[in-house]
Amino acid sequence: MDNDSTGRIVAAMTAWIAAAPPGARVPSNRALTAEFAASPVTVQNAMRQLAGRGLIESRPGVGTFVRAARPARSVDYGWQTAALGALPWRSGALSSAQRSVAPAAIAMHSGYPARELLPERLVRAALARAARTDVAMTRSPAAGSPELQAWFAADLAAAAPPGVTPPTARDVIVISGSQSGLSSIFRALVGPGQPMLIESPSYWGAILAAEQAGVTLVPVPTGPDGPDPDVVERAFQDTGARAFYAQPTFANPTGGRWSPETGVAILETVRRHGAFLIEDDWAHDLAIDVDARPLAALDDDGHVIYLRSLTKSVSPALRVAAVIARGPAHDRILADLAAESMYISGVLQAAALDVVTQPGWRSHLRGLRPLLRARRDLLVASLREHAPTAHLERLPLGGLNLWLRLPEGTDVPRVVRTCESRGLIVSDGTEWFPAEPAGSYLRVNYSGEDAGRFDEAARILGGVLADERA
Repeated sequence: MDNDSTGRIVAAMTAWIAAAPPGARVPSNRALTAEFAASPVTVQNAMRQLAGRGLIESRPGVGTFVRAARPARSVDYGWQTAALGALPWRSGALSSAQRSVAPAAIAMHSGYPARELLPERLVRAALARAARTDVAMTRSPAAGSPELQAWFAADLAAAAPPGVTPPTARDVIVISGSQSGLSSIFRALVGPGQPMLIESPSYWGAILAAEQAGVTLVPVPTGPDGPDPDVVERAFQDTGARAFYAQPTFANPTGGRWSPETGVAILETVRRHGAFLIEDDWAHDLAIDVDARPLAALDDDGHVIYLRSLTKSVSPALRVAAVIARGPAHDRILADLAAESMYISGVLQAAALDVVTQPGWRSHLRGLRPLLRARRDLLVASLREHAPTAHLERLPLGGLNLWLRLPEGTDVPRVVRTCESRGLIVSDGTEWFPAEPAGSYLRVNYSGEDAGRFDEAARILGGVLADERA
């Protein structure tokens, strides 16, 4: 009743204020109490709401008055231009993959799977158990929980062939998502002004992290089977680079997967040049038609810096990943990470370990494959029927995305804007190129919330592309 009375007084007084001239005295609380037959507390609550909306102002010892309208002031932030200097990287805006969109839109721009594809029951139970343990009140070691370090090490060791010494828990650094790991790796192992090879196209977050670290990017063209080893060899020779960032398995955005021959050849090139291969295995748990086979499992002399994330497969709320590195490189990366974040939440680490060591985790991954396959194939079929000019060069064998090449000369930003105006959100492929784009591309995610609307999405895209050609 008090809430109803307060709302009644606020509505009546708002109308009264709208008709009153600025500076008019507002009736006293005693008068309003009598007029509305309300309690003094109710009237006080109503007056606080009116003041909070900027409609009235109190003058101590004088009374309450209708607030005079104040003209909007043009705020000038120009001084920050001189204070901040030139932009050190390409954009201060969020990536298109990070945008929030209207609830009714068909969202195919995000880099995360739908909630129904995640092990929600396991995650909720793990978080509840972790919160009841000592990790909820204690600091984690800088390199991470020893138990979680051991799990990451064993997971990679399981793929090591005979004769290769597998990593140990001491080689593992637990991090808060792979993005922070990339930043530290680039700073610690490459450094400002130094060259680093990178596939083109490649993950936009890696491009951004490298630019923020002041690293000079050297693009290496890549295709569905990976880059040409001879081109990688020439790039190392020409630039003197000491690192190559790559996604050999289910690359983002292309979905490409290096052939075994390409992987071995590039690993040998890296060794020959005394360099590092920074292997981002972001989609390790998102295999569909083939298993993930990390190149790091073939390396025991410290040339491969391995990134393994659980964010996409466990939960975006559990931002837990690992860097596996050996020798002095490990120590430099750990020092950089510790200086930036000190340590990772023990609760998140305990929950992540709980999830991946439950019997239900393997069952979840087995069940995830056919779900991803069905979504991928449904979207591909819809695009072939309704948007045939959006060309898919190779069906991805894992991951979350389709990489679509549009007809030459297509104005991709305009296509993205027009799609959005019609209720479809897609990502402009330009963001995934470290230099000029090699064509007109879109990235679309087939693992989002709207699988039942794939046909509608393909119709929208097809219509927009047809309008572009008209």
